[in-house]
Amino acid sequence: MDHFDVVVVGGGINGTGLARDLAGRGWRVLLAERDDLASHTSSASTKLVHGGLRYLETYEFSLVRKALQEREVLLRSAPHLIQPLRFVLPHAPHLRPAWMIRIGLFLYDHLARRELLPGSHGLRLAGSVYGAPLKPEFTRGFVYSDGWVDDARLVVLNAQDARTRGAEVLTRCAVTEAVRGAQGWQIALQNGRRLQARALINAAGPWAERFLRDHTRKTDGQPLPARGLRLVKGSHIVVNQRFTHDHAYIFQNADGRIIFAIPYQGRFTLIGTTDVELPEHEEPPSRATIAEDEVAYLCEQASRYLAQPVQPADVLWTYAGVRPLLDEGGSASAVTRDYLLEADKDGGAPLLNVWGGKLTTYRKLAEDGATQVSEMLAPHNVQARKPWTAGATLPGGDLGAHGVDIDGFAAELQAAYPRDGVRRVARSYGSVARELLAAPPGAEIAPGLFESELRHLVEFEWARSAEDVLWRRSKLGLHYTTEQREAVMNWFRT
Repeated sequence: MDHFDVVVVGGGINGTGLARDLAGRGWRVLLAERDDLASHTSSASTKLVHGGLRYLETYEFSLVRKALQEREVLLRSAPHLIQPLRFVLPHAPHLRPAWMIRIGLFLYDHLARRELLPGSHGLRLAGSVYGAPLKPEFTRGFVYSDGWVDDARLVVLNAQDARTRGAEVLTRCAVTEAVRGAQGWQIALQNGRRLQARALINAAGPWAERFLRDHTRKTDGQPLPARGLRLVKGSHIVVNQRFTHDHAYIFQNADGRIIFAIPYQGRFTLIGTTDVELPEHEEPPSRATIAEDEVAYLCEQASRYLAQPVQPADVLWTYAGVRPLLDEGGSASAVTRDYLLEADKDGGAPLLNVWGGKLTTYRKLAEDGATQVSEMLAPHNVQARKPWTAGATLPGGDLGAHGVDIDGFAAELQAAYPRDGVRRVARSYGSVARELLAAPPGAEIAPGLFESELRHLVEFEWARSAEDVLWRRSKLGLHYTTEQREAVMNWFRT
């Protein structure tokens, strides 16, 4: 039987972040994910690293400040995956007065230290490149800063760093049983392997309550207490690009919500998100999908602003994910996106349950969680296992003399390797791209996708299928024809 200090359940952003942090503190860690990394909620976000401007209206200043602080940390940790993005907020006077928006943006600019991003300012839309895609009645607006992230790849980078620091990462291998004793956990895996762990972390996201209910127990057979979550589905649509500049839009809706329209993959516009609450006690779907009324809602709201209407027939691709939110009452869109870490060792071996959270604050969540677990495992030696991730880069994040300038780095690699797909590889892998591009490329399986990259994804990034590559490790599935996607599938079959 293998022995670990900590077993982490869940291969989303919180689970991989926790595994990375704990491994970096010297703990023996195993992470188990029943599917692929980031195969659910963590690959279905709006792809933003942001403070959450709208949360100021619900007075969640602590959450916004924490997210704004993390925004700067993440921009430095992975500049190839996380880049600054400017947002245009067209002013709709009947929804929010200009003075209220100005106050909100002032707070947004000053709640946390800001070094990498420019501040906000007013904007005359009439005659501006940023007003051209909008209906002519929108003549004034505001511009502010946040960030964009490749969410699924961010999860993979955390898993890679965890493995580099000694963690074992298992995908497509669920924890089928975890029995809590006084001194440790007896854990069974889907592959038949049995483990012993000193502590268990439940980072199963929307399935966290279900995991506790169905797969954990005490040695006397009694179940462990669980916390109810509100499960809210967020869906997105992708259409051909509705504007060619590099800013995104944030649109205010009459129902009090907001949606984003974001430049995506060079040729598309990403529009989202919805907030659809799942019925109470309903299990999270294994694969969340968008409903017709959600498509209609996003099209209608975007068309209130865009001069070129968005119709359901224009939708090229959709995705949806289920967000686990703390149940505090109120509407789904108003429920806090903050996290709660519940540490418990009174009933036996240490247990940490992760409830809620948002992509932007994952590193801080992992840091706080790793500190709590370290205190439970070694209360008299916590100083030897101090937090370390705030100043660390993720794999590929050290661009050398380019600093955080991914465009300059990509241009350098394109000049050195004049073939298709080099800029995409630079943005996906960062400094790791040098080694990848220097290797013999092998056959070109689909445009810009060579055998060398596919072998890298299988060997170092846990890819096991064409879906893993085309829709999570990359978004090449959006760019390829049916025949080209089939070619990638055939490569995995051989």
